[in-house]
Amino acid sequence: MKLVLKNPENFVGQKISIFKKEVPCLDTAWHYHAEFELIYISRSSGIRFVGDSVAHFSAGDLVLVGSYLPHLWRNEETYYESEGNLMVETIIMKFTSNFMGTDTFDNPEFNSIKNLLEQSKFGVSFSAAIANQLNAELMDITAVSPAEQSMSLLNILYRLSLTSPEDRIVLSSSDMRQFSTESPDRLDSVIRYISENYKSDISLGDVADVACMTTNSFCRFFKKMTNKSFTEFLNEIRIRNASRMLIQESTPISEVCYNVGYKSIPNFNKQFKAIMGETPKGYRYNL
Repeated sequence: MKLVLKNPENFVGQKISIFKKEVPCLDTAWHYHAEFELIYISRSSGIRFVGDSVAHFSAGDLVLVGSYLPHLWRNEETYYESEGNLMVETIIMKFTSNFMGTDTFDNPEFNSIKNLLEQSKFGVSFSAAIANQLNAELMDITAVSPAEQSMSLLNILYRLSLTSPEDRIVLSSSDMRQFSTESPDRLDSVIRYISENYKSDISLGDVADVACMTTNSFCRFFKKMTNKSFTEFLNEIRIRNASRMLIQESTPISEVCYNVGYKSIPNFNKQFKAIMGETPKGYRYNL
């Protein structure tokens, strides 16, 4: 797994590329690219990383990722172990800022779209209600001609640009865009290690060893690259997975606590409330 600047072959010489992925699991590469990307998950679930944001995702997830913003959608473990029994369906729309012509979005009538694209440098997630309203257009967009795709994408972006603050969540707390490939392998290896081992007792020394760094150097490096400490990042991954279990399973809360790597229920409750805004019991009750 490697944080890289992607230049997809199917995008060379193009301003727009729209396609559907139907695969057993999503791409596990933490990556970024020059194009904007509108991603619609019609069938899948797992943990989503956008900039310094860590969140659970499921079917209906609709996110606009700005250019050069690192991102990763990682499925739950069952997708990687299912031998093709579980499938992912995703609509991916990549486009340049001038896919409708040079300076088009500088025209006053497209000001709302220009503002949305500017906001996308942090990543923008749209509500389930908005995704549901756009479901038909999103699912049909791969089946029409390139000209119709451009017009359909423009219409979708316009409708998204008019959404209310309640239907739009800015994901990354800071500008995490990457304009260089400084130490990509290290960060990539660490994120993969944490994602695969969060249920275990992971120490700072463990991840520093994965990055081939001293603990002090690793702490500075990780904070610079993710805007979070290692402990904060690990807690977010654990709690987001716990929230998924509380939604999808009837497992007792105490068992969920141990299943995501916590050894103390009081500490689990404390971390859950700090990240999710309520206790695990309240979260499950309010679903």
